[in-house]
Amino acid sequence: MSASPRGLVVAAHGRQYRVELAPGTTLLCCTRGKRSDVVCGDRVQVEITSPGRGVITAIEARRTLLYRSNAAKEKLIAANVDQIILVVAPQPAFSDALLARCLVAAQSQDIAALIVLNKCDLHERLPQARARLAGYAALGHPILELSAQHSAAKLRPWLAGKTSVLVGQSGMGKSTLVNALIPGARAATREISTALDSGKHTTTFAQLYHVEGGGHLIDSPGLQEFGLRHLDLDGLLRAFPEFSPYLGECRFRNCQHRQEPGCALQAALAAGKICADRLSLFHELLAEQAAA
Repeated sequence: MSASPRGLVVAAHGRQYRVELAPGTTLLCCTRGKRSDVVCGDRVQVEITSPGRGVITAIEARRTLLYRSNAAKEKLIAANVDQIILVVAPQPAFSDALLARCLVAAQSQDIAALIVLNKCDLHERLPQARARLAGYAALGHPILELSAQHSAAKLRPWLAGKTSVLVGQSGMGKSTLVNALIPGARAATREISTALDSGKHTTTFAQLYHVEGGGHLIDSPGLQEFGLRHLDLDGLLRAFPEFSPYLGECRFRNCQHRQEPGCALQAALAAGKICADRLSLFHELLAEQAAA
């Protein structure tokens, strides 16, 4: 009995997927059953049912899985990624809350994160955007400034040999960045959009592109919120690496790091060693997890 064909999910929309079996050879696939956990970037096994069509029969073990969750459901974004590229811009104004939550999600999965400040040709608004990102730079997050229309090539060295996913709000210029970096991206998007019957907009489904010289780039639909209710207390603490020197130093083992006597995090906050906004975000996420 021959082994099932294996492939890479290069586009995902609802329960329909484009699976690449070899360069230039793809299948339009669905899954069995009503529930589908397949996501762009997955390595899968398929059964060919007719010319150009198939069924996904198994998802191979993932190295990483980026997803968000709220009280109602989980939303998978991409699998097997090495790097999250968070695209922000001076205009329209980006969401600090969304950016901070995406960075927590990346840290929780041990995925590297790069912040791209796009539209740097908007010189009047650039200083304010830089000021808003200063706290993330202080935490050690790399920040790359560019203009997707004029200097997108500055991102290429960061893509080499990696599977990266672009994440950000609508309007930040992700699709413009993809079109500048990937020759033929518009044509590939139109082709897959027609096959998946998902409309003409590039942001209606996740799509993986091959990067010249090696690597993959996944463009994901624009986000407006990023729930993290799936992270428990230990997972949240690990996602704030600046807290690590103080963990285990609190007087009480079950310390919630609020106003408990002998809280090492509160002492670090008072000493200016950790940021109040970060501790506030931690408590916000912890409250959401408890409510779930």
